Amino acid sequence: MYPPARLHRAVAQLRTVREEWGALLAAIETPPAAVWPPAQLSTHLAQQQAGDDDAGASVVDRTPLVLRRHPAPLNLDALDAATRAERLLFDTADTLAAAVQRPIARRLVNSPGRIPVWDDDPVDAADPRRWRFPSATDPGSRAHGVHWAAVWVEGRLLSEDTAPEHHGDKVLRPALFGLLPEHLAHEAIRVAGQCEWLVLRALQLDARSTPAGRPCPWCGGDMVLHTADGQAPRVTCSTGPTCPAPVPLDDQQHRVWGVTDLGPLAAAFEQAGAADRAA
Repeated sequence: MYPPARLHRAVAQLRTVREEWGALLAAIETPPAAVWPPAQLSTHLAQQQAGDDDAGASVVDRTPLVLRRHPAPLNLDALDAATRAERLLFDTADTLAAAVQRPIARRLVNSPGRIPVWDDDPVDAADPRRWRFPSATDPGSRAHGVHWAAVWVEGRLLSEDTAPEHHGDKVLRPALFGLLPEHLAHEAIRVAGQCEWLVLRALQLDARSTPAGRPCPWCGGDMVLHTADGQAPRVTCSTGPTCPAPVPLDDQQHRVWGVTDLGPLAAAFEQAGAADRAA
Protein backbone atom coordinates (compact mmCIF):
# COMPACT_ATOMS: atom_id res chain seq x y z
CA MET A 1 0.00 0.00 0.00
CA TYR A 2 1.43 3.35 -1.05
CA PRO A 3 1.54 6.15 1.53
CA PRO A 4 -1.24 8.71 0.92
CA ALA A 5 1.37 11.46 0.55
CA ARG A 6 2.89 9.77 -2.51
CA LEU A 7 -0.52 9.22 -4.09
CA HIS A 8 -1.57 12.82 -3.55
CA ARG A 9 1.78 14.05 -4.88
CA ALA A 10 1.14 12.07 -8.09
CA VAL A 11 -2.38 13.52 -8.31
CA ALA A 12 -0.91 17.03 -7.98
CA GLN A 13 1.58 16.23 -10.75
CA LEU A 14 -1.20 15.08 -13.07
CA ARG A 15 -3.10 18.28 -12.36
CA THR A 16 0.00 20.32 -13.18
CA VAL A 17 0.14 18.57 -16.56
CA ARG A 18 -3.48 19.50 -17.21
CA GLU A 19 -3.07 23.09 -16.08
CA GLU A 20 0.05 23.70 -18.16
CA TRP A 21 -1.03 21.73 -21.24
CA GLY A 22 -2.44 24.78 -23.01
CA ALA A 23 0.83 26.64 -22.47
CA LEU A 24 2.77 23.69 -23.88
CA LEU A 25 0.58 23.54 -26.99
CA ALA A 26 1.10 27.27 -27.47
CA ALA A 27 4.86 26.79 -27.06
CA ILE A 28 4.87 24.33 -29.99
CA GLU A 29 3.85 27.25 -32.22
CA THR A 30 6.28 29.72 -30.62
CA PRO A 31 9.96 29.94 -31.61
CA PRO A 32 12.31 29.37 -28.65
CA ALA A 33 13.66 32.67 -27.35
CA ALA A 34 16.98 33.14 -25.55
CA VAL A 35 15.93 36.62 -24.39
CA TRP A 36 12.84 38.18 -22.86
CA PRO A 37 10.12 37.04 -22.81
CA PRO A 38 11.10 33.42 -22.15
CA ALA A 39 8.81 30.78 -23.58
CA GLN A 40 7.29 29.91 -20.23
CA LEU A 41 5.89 33.42 -19.81
CA SER A 42 4.31 33.80 -23.25
CA THR A 43 0.99 32.29 -22.26
CA HIS A 44 0.85 34.22 -18.97
CA LEU A 45 1.41 37.48 -20.82
CA ALA A 46 -1.15 36.58 -23.48
CA GLN A 47 -3.74 35.80 -20.81
CA GLN A 48 -3.13 39.14 -19.11
CA GLN A 49 -3.54 41.00 -22.40
CA ALA A 50 -6.52 39.09 -23.82
CA GLY A 51 -8.24 37.80 -20.66
CA ASP A 52 -8.02 34.30 -19.22
CA ASP A 53 -11.09 32.95 -21.01
CA ASP A 54 -10.16 34.15 -24.49
CA ALA A 55 -6.49 33.13 -24.20
CA GLY A 56 -7.40 29.76 -22.72
CA ALA A 57 -9.81 29.06 -25.55
CA SER A 58 -7.14 29.90 -28.12
CA VAL A 59 -4.48 27.52 -26.80
CA VAL A 60 -6.32 24.61 -25.18
CA ASP A 61 -7.13 22.20 -27.97
CA ARG A 62 -7.91 18.79 -26.55
CA THR A 63 -7.44 16.94 -29.83
CA PRO A 64 -4.56 14.53 -29.14
CA LEU A 65 -1.30 15.27 -30.87
CA VAL A 66 -1.21 11.76 -32.33
CA LEU A 67 -4.33 12.64 -34.34
CA ARG A 68 -3.03 15.96 -35.65
CA ARG A 69 -0.72 17.09 -38.39
CA HIS A 70 2.08 19.45 -37.42
CA PRO A 71 3.38 21.30 -40.48
CA ALA A 72 6.72 22.85 -39.53
CA PRO A 73 6.26 23.29 -35.77
CA LEU A 74 8.29 26.22 -34.47
CA ASN A 75 9.48 24.56 -31.27
CA LEU A 76 10.50 20.93 -31.74
CA ASP A 77 11.51 20.51 -28.09
CA ALA A 78 8.00 21.47 -26.96
CA LEU A 79 6.43 19.15 -29.54
CA ASP A 80 8.66 16.27 -28.43
CA ALA A 81 7.80 16.82 -24.76
CA ALA A 82 4.08 17.00 -25.50
CA THR A 83 4.00 13.88 -27.65
CA ARG A 84 6.04 11.91 -25.11
CA ALA A 85 3.80 12.98 -22.20
CA GLU A 86 0.68 12.23 -24.22
CA ARG A 87 1.91 8.77 -25.19
CA LEU A 88 2.91 7.96 -21.60
CA LEU A 89 -0.51 8.92 -20.23
CA PHE A 90 -2.45 7.10 -22.94
CA ASP A 91 -0.41 3.92 -22.59
CA THR A 92 -0.71 4.04 -18.80
CA ALA A 93 -4.49 4.42 -19.00
CA ASP A 94 -4.63 1.42 -21.37
CA THR A 95 -2.59 -0.67 -18.93
CA LEU A 96 -4.66 0.30 -15.88
CA ALA A 97 -7.96 -0.23 -17.68
CA ALA A 98 -6.91 -3.69 -18.83
CA ALA A 99 -6.16 -4.62 -15.23
CA VAL A 100 -8.92 -3.02 -13.15
CA GLN A 101 -11.84 -1.95 -15.39
CA ARG A 102 -14.85 -4.26 -15.18
CA PRO A 103 -15.87 -5.89 -18.49
CA ILE A 104 -19.05 -4.59 -20.08
CA ALA A 105 -22.15 -6.29 -18.70
CA ARG A 106 -24.02 -8.69 -21.01
CA ARG A 107 -27.77 -8.96 -21.61
CA LEU A 108 -30.10 -11.44 -23.32
CA VAL A 109 -31.28 -9.99 -26.64
CA ASN A 110 -33.60 -12.68 -28.09
CA SER A 111 -36.99 -14.09 -27.13
CA PRO A 112 -37.53 -16.80 -24.51
CA GLY A 113 -37.58 -20.32 -25.89
CA ARG A 114 -34.88 -19.68 -28.46
CA ILE A 115 -31.17 -20.35 -28.27
CA PRO A 116 -29.85 -17.62 -25.94
CA VAL A 117 -28.10 -14.76 -27.70
CA TRP A 118 -26.19 -12.31 -25.56
CA ASP A 119 -24.83 -8.86 -26.39
CA ASP A 120 -23.15 -5.97 -24.60
CA ASP A 121 -25.42 -3.88 -22.40
CA PRO A 122 -25.48 -0.54 -24.29
CA VAL A 123 -25.97 1.52 -21.12
CA ASP A 124 -22.98 -0.08 -19.40
CA ALA A 125 -20.92 0.14 -22.58
CA ALA A 126 -21.66 3.87 -22.87
CA ASP A 127 -20.75 4.67 -19.25
CA PRO A 128 -18.67 7.88 -19.65
CA ARG A 129 -16.35 6.80 -16.84
CA ARG A 130 -15.03 3.91 -18.91
CA TRP A 131 -11.65 4.07 -20.64
CA ARG A 132 -12.15 2.88 -24.22
CA PHE A 133 -9.25 1.16 -25.95
CA PRO A 134 -8.10 2.26 -29.42
CA SER A 135 -8.60 0.18 -32.53
CA ALA A 136 -7.48 0.43 -36.14
CA THR A 137 -10.48 2.67 -36.93
CA ASP A 138 -11.29 4.33 -33.59
CA PRO A 139 -8.93 6.21 -31.24
CA GLY A 140 -11.15 5.30 -28.29
CA SER A 141 -10.72 7.52 -25.24
CA ARG A 142 -7.60 9.04 -26.79
CA ALA A 143 -9.97 11.25 -28.78
CA HIS A 144 -10.69 13.19 -25.56
CA GLY A 145 -7.03 14.15 -25.21
CA VAL A 146 -4.54 14.40 -22.39
CA HIS A 147 -6.93 16.18 -20.02
CA TRP A 148 -9.26 13.19 -19.86
CA ALA A 149 -6.39 10.68 -19.66
CA ALA A 150 -4.89 12.56 -16.70
CA VAL A 151 -8.26 12.79 -14.94
CA TRP A 152 -8.92 9.09 -15.55
CA VAL A 153 -5.52 7.98 -14.20
CA GLU A 154 -6.04 10.28 -11.22
CA GLY A 155 -9.32 8.52 -10.48
CA ARG A 156 -7.62 5.14 -10.40
CA LEU A 157 -4.92 6.43 -8.04
CA LEU A 158 -7.65 7.77 -5.72
CA SER A 159 -9.62 4.48 -5.91
CA GLU A 160 -12.74 6.18 -7.26
CA ASP A 161 -15.77 4.07 -8.32
CA THR A 162 -14.48 0.94 -6.60
CA ALA A 163 -17.71 0.07 -4.74
CA PRO A 164 -20.72 -1.91 -6.11
CA GLU A 165 -23.42 0.32 -7.60
CA HIS A 166 -27.22 0.24 -7.88
CA HIS A 167 -28.60 0.91 -11.34
CA GLY A 168 -32.05 1.92 -12.52
CA ASP A 169 -33.25 -1.67 -12.53
CA LYS A 170 -32.22 -1.93 -8.86
CA VAL A 171 -29.65 -4.57 -9.75
CA LEU A 172 -26.46 -4.30 -7.72
CA ARG A 173 -23.60 -4.48 -10.17
CA PRO A 174 -19.95 -5.03 -9.32
CA ALA A 175 -17.79 -1.93 -9.05
CA LEU A 176 -16.75 -0.39 -12.34
CA PHE A 177 -13.11 -0.46 -11.24
CA GLY A 178 -11.02 -2.59 -8.95
CA LEU A 179 -8.28 -1.33 -6.67
CA LEU A 180 -4.90 -0.83 -8.31
CA PRO A 181 -2.38 -3.51 -7.41
CA GLU A 182 0.80 -2.11 -5.93
CA HIS A 183 2.95 -2.55 -9.03
CA LEU A 184 0.45 -0.59 -11.18
CA ALA A 185 0.11 2.13 -8.56
CA HIS A 186 3.91 2.41 -8.66
CA GLU A 187 3.83 2.69 -12.46
CA ALA A 188 1.09 5.34 -12.46
CA ILE A 189 2.99 7.37 -9.85
CA ARG A 190 6.19 7.12 -11.92
CA VAL A 191 4.41 8.24 -15.09
CA ALA A 192 2.75 11.19 -13.33
CA GLY A 193 6.15 12.44 -12.19
CA GLN A 194 7.74 11.91 -15.59
CA CYS A 195 4.94 13.72 -17.43
CA GLU A 196 5.11 16.69 -15.07
CA TRP A 197 8.88 16.85 -15.56
CA LEU A 198 8.52 16.77 -19.35
CA VAL A 199 5.96 19.57 -19.37
CA LEU A 200 7.70 21.83 -16.87
CA ARG A 201 11.12 21.37 -18.46
CA ALA A 202 9.76 22.21 -21.93
CA LEU A 203 8.20 25.38 -20.52
CA GLN A 204 11.31 26.11 -18.42
CA LEU A 205 9.11 26.07 -15.34
CA ASP A 206 11.28 23.56 -13.50
CA ALA A 207 13.47 24.87 -10.67
CA ARG A 208 15.96 27.32 -12.16
CA SER A 209 17.12 30.93 -12.07
CA THR A 210 17.72 32.44 -15.51
CA PRO A 211 19.05 35.88 -16.49
CA ALA A 212 16.21 37.80 -18.11
CA GLY A 213 18.55 39.26 -20.71
CA ARG A 214 17.32 42.80 -20.04
CA PRO A 215 18.48 45.43 -17.50
CA CYS A 216 16.01 46.72 -14.94
CA PRO A 217 14.04 49.59 -16.59
CA TRP A 218 14.20 51.56 -13.32
CA CYS A 219 17.82 51.17 -12.18
CA GLY A 220 19.71 49.18 -14.81
CA GLY A 221 20.35 46.26 -12.46
CA ASP A 222 20.49 42.60 -13.46
CA MET A 223 17.09 40.96 -13.83
CA VAL A 224 16.68 37.25 -12.99
CA LEU A 225 13.72 34.98 -13.74
CA HIS A 226 13.01 32.43 -11.00
CA THR A 227 10.88 29.34 -11.56
CA ALA A 228 10.19 26.31 -9.40
CA ASP A 229 7.91 23.30 -9.43
CA GLY A 230 4.49 24.29 -8.17
CA GLN A 231 5.28 28.00 -7.94
CA ALA A 232 4.37 30.89 -10.19
CA PRO A 233 7.29 32.48 -12.05
CA ARG A 234 8.76 35.69 -10.65
CA VAL A 235 11.47 38.18 -11.65
CA THR A 236 13.88 39.97 -9.31
CA CYS A 237 16.22 42.93 -9.66
CA SER A 238 19.65 42.40 -8.12
CA THR A 239 20.17 46.04 -7.10
CA GLY A 240 18.34 45.80 -3.79
CA PRO A 241 16.05 48.23 -1.94
CA THR A 242 17.58 51.28 -3.65
CA CYS A 243 15.91 50.21 -6.91
CA PRO A 244 12.90 52.57 -7.32
CA ALA A 245 10.70 50.02 -9.15
CA PRO A 246 7.08 50.14 -7.87
CA VAL A 247 7.03 46.53 -6.62
CA PRO A 248 7.66 45.01 -3.18
CA LEU A 249 10.89 43.56 -1.79
CA ASP A 250 11.44 39.85 -1.32
CA ASP A 251 13.17 38.16 1.63
CA GLN A 252 16.58 39.01 0.12
CA GLN A 253 15.60 42.69 -0.17
CA HIS A 254 15.39 42.51 -3.96
CA ARG A 255 12.58 44.10 -5.93
CA VAL A 256 10.31 41.26 -7.07
CA TRP A 257 7.69 41.05 -9.83
CA GLY A 258 5.09 38.34 -9.25
CA VAL A 259 3.09 36.70 -12.01
CA THR A 260 0.48 39.50 -12.03
CA ASP A 261 3.26 42.09 -12.46
CA LEU A 262 4.84 40.48 -15.51
CA GLY A 263 2.61 42.23 -18.03
CA PRO A 264 3.58 45.72 -16.80
CA LEU A 265 7.21 44.57 -16.60
CA ALA A 266 7.14 43.45 -20.24
CA ALA A 267 5.68 46.84 -21.19
CA ALA A 268 8.47 48.60 -19.24
CA PHE A 269 11.08 46.52 -21.06
CA GLU A 270 9.51 47.49 -24.39
CA GLN A 271 9.46 51.18 -23.51
CA ALA A 272 13.10 51.07 -22.38
CA GLY A 273 14.09 49.31 -25.60
CA ALA A 274 12.23 51.87 -27.72
CA ALA A 275 14.00 54.71 -25.86
CA ASP A 276 17.39 53.07 -26.47
CA ARG A 277 16.65 52.68 -30.19
CA ALA A 278 15.55 56.30 -30.47
CA ALA A 279 18.68 57.60 -28.68
